[in-house]
Amino acid sequence: MDRYNALLTASYGRHYLAQRLVQDEHGIESHVGQLIQVSTPAKQHIGAVGDRMILESTSADQARIIEIETRRNLLYRSDAFKSKLIAANVDQILVVLATQPAFSPDLLGRAVVAAEANQIDLHILLNKCDLKDALPIARKIIEPYKRMGYPVSEVSAKFDPASIELLRPALQGKVSVFVGQSGMGKSSLLNAWVPNAAALTQEYSVRLDTGKHTTTACRYFDLPEWGRDKNGKLGGLIDSPGFQEFGLAHLSVSQLQHAFREFKSLLGQCRFHNCAHQSEPGCVIRDAVENNEIAPERLALFRQLRSDSKTADIQIQGISQAKERWSTSPTKPSKR
Repeated sequence: MDRYNALLTASYGRHYLAQRLVQDEHGIESHVGQLIQVSTPAKQHIGAVGDRMILESTSADQARIIEIETRRNLLYRSDAFKSKLIAANVDQILVVLATQPAFSPDLLGRAVVAAEANQIDLHILLNKCDLKDALPIARKIIEPYKRMGYPVSEVSAKFDPASIELLRPALQGKVSVFVGQSGMGKSSLLNAWVPNAAALTQEYSVRLDTGKHTTTACRYFDLPEWGRDKNGKLGGLIDSPGFQEFGLAHLSVSQLQHAFREFKSLLGQCRFHNCAHQSEPGCVIRDAVENNEIAPERLALFRQLRSDSKTADIQIQGISQAKERWSTSPTKPSKR
């Protein structure tokens, strides 16, 4: 059977679509050809949009996964019981916020932590900036991230096309993934940068006959020709569904601390090596907050994420112990 390299370009739950990866005479890689339906072992959800895979043909337009190549990174959210893959092998996260409806500061903070933990660049896009009355509040929430060096761009996808065009250089040659709540304007931005996005979305849905799953879909879109960098590499956009929560239960306490950019120069300087930055004496992180060097909401977020991580560990241990007790219980009903 034919085996070939492919890029996973759409994920609808456990249903995947992919395209062949080819290189031209200059070594520039692209994904081309018809969309291929991809089956997974035992219907497992093991792939993420952006994955590079080795597929084996099972028919003219279907294939099965032989191998998922080693990922540069994997962006996903999780709690103690499940995880949701978002995208793999991405260069930057585009966090889309809006002046109205009001966005979640918590989700913004968690997206920033996820980016740092995965060593992925992050760019904050504040959309609907034509709504001037709501702009000052939005700017105030974003200000701590701007001070830390995260790029912030104010745009209006519907009423200021020039603000969107100015961002083209930031997308060239890069694989970017949208992250944000519903209603922030991700679709408007996508359509502004990829004019045929709506048609491609329809093609994905028709190909799988799963249009009802579009709200849970992640999809990869090539940028137009302006999206090539100086080396000829074409950038892409991964559209993810809007979500209200961004669980990071999979991150350890150590990973969390190092994912707060403003903590890094202070780590190891607290009086106690295992300082939780709560009420311990000699905590340099709390001192930095009191001196207005670290935003108080950032320390509050760290404490919440630390609590989430520890709670998830306890829940996972409890589930494991319950399963072990069940497997060795003398009163366990026998199989018939």
